[in-house]
Amino acid sequence: MLSAEDNATLTRVGRGTPMGELMRRYWQPIAAVSQLDEQPTLAVRLMGEDLVLYRDTGGGYGLLDRHCAHRRADLTYGIVEACGLRCHYHGWLFDGDGRCLEQPFEQAARPEARFKDKIRLTAYPVEAKGGLLWAYLGPAPAPLVPDWDLFHQRGYKQIVLSDIPCNWFQGQENSIDPVHFEWLHANWSAAQRGDRSRAARHLKIAFEEFEWGFTYRRVREDTTEDDELWTVGRVCLWPNCLYTGKFEWRVPIDDEHTRHVAWFNDPVPGAAPFEQARIPYWHGPIRDARTGRWITSHVMNQDFVAWMGQGAVADRTREHLGESDRGVILLRRRMLEEAGIVARGGDPKAVIRDAAKNHRLSLPTIREGRGAPVRPPDAPRPMVFHAGQPQAIVDEMARIWAERRGT
Repeated sequence: MLSAEDNATLTRVGRGTPMGELMRRYWQPIAAVSQLDEQPTLAVRLMGEDLVLYRDTGGGYGLLDRHCAHRRADLTYGIVEACGLRCHYHGWLFDGDGRCLEQPFEQAARPEARFKDKIRLTAYPVEAKGGLLWAYLGPAPAPLVPDWDLFHQRGYKQIVLSDIPCNWFQGQENSIDPVHFEWLHANWSAAQRGDRSRAARHLKIAFEEFEWGFTYRRVREDTTEDDELWTVGRVCLWPNCLYTGKFEWRVPIDDEHTRHVAWFNDPVPGAAPFEQARIPYWHGPIRDARTGRWITSHVMNQDFVAWMGQGAVADRTREHLGESDRGVILLRRRMLEEAGIVARGGDPKAVIRDAAKNHRLSLPTIREGRGAPVRPPDAPRPMVFHAGQPQAIVDEMARIWAERRGT
């Protein structure tokens, strides 16, 4: 059971809140690079702030207050130019640092006033990495965007975006809860199929903190301590991600909504070099359009149903935690501790500032045993963990797999 005060601290992400200030010390994935191929501006809500993401005609990225400083027009409909974004209403031009570069009528009417020099929009840095666009909303100097090894590994990459109507921390607690795999993803899936069999029970779990977060280990009825489920374990990646050979970020939109960003890299058959010109993205559905019910057929969708069932913000004062929740208790404690470090002016856990260190950062990955990927390397297509994969991506992957198999 958690106090109401601590529950509020862990879940509120607005500027000036303890968790909001902690989360602003990290780069957050906010969109796929390929999203701006279709339209160069995109409305973004991040940690309670309404913003506009854009790519200018010179190929640079920016993230600004969504509303123009003049008369608050929506800059999502602005005009991208070589060095910034121009408001469609009266033509005020802003660069990626939020500076007002031009006010056409004001400059013509009173050039001596230099009114534009007095205007500045809220602006945040944006970087592209791994086919994602990352934003940093914290104080300068910004740390480095982590350069994870998986970004560089050979394979077919894709990004799945889903907006979940509940608080981000419910998702991250799921990242350090091993026992839910037995029930949510195995027994519940079987029950939905009419299968009365039961998954192997968990016998032993353990948690260990390391540089990039936590590992959680398990022994089940069908494994021993020699299995990589125990010797390697899975990764609850600090501060808001799950890593299981793929990434799943739980990005706070605001206190009651989460942007789930899943990043996959499926090994391509054969050994010949493979370069992917564009990393596609798709929006994963969470509700069945026909019945109105939440989708429960796929692994990540099952997670979402569990999170949303706790309410927009879970009331942790009414919980009754047990032995299976030791990881959740650890995560909550460490989040509160790191928020305290930020409040005292320090750098929190896993902030990277050394460029020499930030190169192909590796994470523990299960490659053999019960926790290894179940898809054969020569399968015609990978497993789909989320509902709604577009047919165009299915077809592209089938073509690539057919071309590469045996090479």
